[in-house]
Amino acid sequence: MDLINDFRDKDKILAISKLIKKESNKPLNIMEICGGHTHSIMKFGIPGLVGEHINFVHGPGCPVCVMPKTRIDEAIKLASMDGVIFCTLADMLRVPGSHTSLMKLRGEGHDIRALYTPLDALKIAQDNPDKKVIFFAIGFETTTPMSAVLVEKTLNLGLKNLFFHINHVTVPAPVRAIMNDENVKIDAFLGPSHVSVITGSNVYKSIADDYKTPIAVSGFEPLDIIDSVLNLVRQQNANTHEVYNEYARVVNENGNLRAKELIDKYFEICDFPWRGLGVIPNSGMRLKDEFASIDARVCFDCSVQSAKESKACICGEILRGRAKPYDCKVFGKVCNPQNPIGSCMVSGEGACAAYYKYAKRG
Repeated sequence: MDLINDFRDKDKILAISKLIKKESNKPLNIMEICGGHTHSIMKFGIPGLVGEHINFVHGPGCPVCVMPKTRIDEAIKLASMDGVIFCTLADMLRVPGSHTSLMKLRGEGHDIRALYTPLDALKIAQDNPDKKVIFFAIGFETTTPMSAVLVEKTLNLGLKNLFFHINHVTVPAPVRAIMNDENVKIDAFLGPSHVSVITGSNVYKSIADDYKTPIAVSGFEPLDIIDSVLNLVRQQNANTHEVYNEYARVVNENGNLRAKELIDKYFEICDFPWRGLGVIPNSGMRLKDEFASIDARVCFDCSVQSAKESKACICGEILRGRAKPYDCKVFGKVCNPQNPIGSCMVSGEGACAAYYKYAKRG
């Protein structure tokens, strides 16, 4: 099997496109939870292949996009301290805080590093024993196991100068929050790909049952997505609400058990503040109390007073599924990848970045 070309087969894609247009006979609002899906949908022109009844709605599946300003301000405060090497993933550097960004702070001379892998933080801490190294961890269930591995190695090596600011979040809780919002109308979901490798497809079953909403766990290639849309159309017509695992070549029902064991060993569920969604109960991860000695939010003063979000930016509404990038008055004008006002334009997985890159209007 060719994992690229076989899933970009033009004839198969057009054949399924024809079936969707034939069988789809009423509006179907499909939320793609993952930012990677948004980019694939726009890059491959999927909206033009599925007919007039299918409406794609972006969801809160970009880990950089959903990070609230308070957490960004905490990162900036920690990175500003003397004797600190601050480490995180590249996209986080450009997200605006209340008054500055990590990127601007680095330009002022602070030691702020973008990592390719969290494990790079180990060598940085070992090479700089006189520095406090702080790793600002972000991401959904996809990246949480990597942070767990890093925690385990830190403890096993007895490193005393590597600290963790944990901002990992989960998929099911915000999906429920969105479905509980009476102002949002979602008829079906494209379940995330990489997250589901860790969680397994069964994690979505209760959501499908409780809200009577079909979910198709989909890969990122155009054939993956369009096949998933066809399944959701057929479920709509049959009035069913099953979890369809289109991505079975990678995802199984129960997920990666070893990865989940590692997560459970070091982290516990907590409430978490989401950009645009507010505080969602049991939607985030934190280090267990027994690992407080390496918890940056315990070891350092992280108190901040954050400014309100820009009134010009509607990232929050986009992440809730209430609006699209085109609805923003500054999209593609004042706000662009070179001058991002909101996180949805900053991140490589953000909806605004996807619409700007592949379907800019105006």
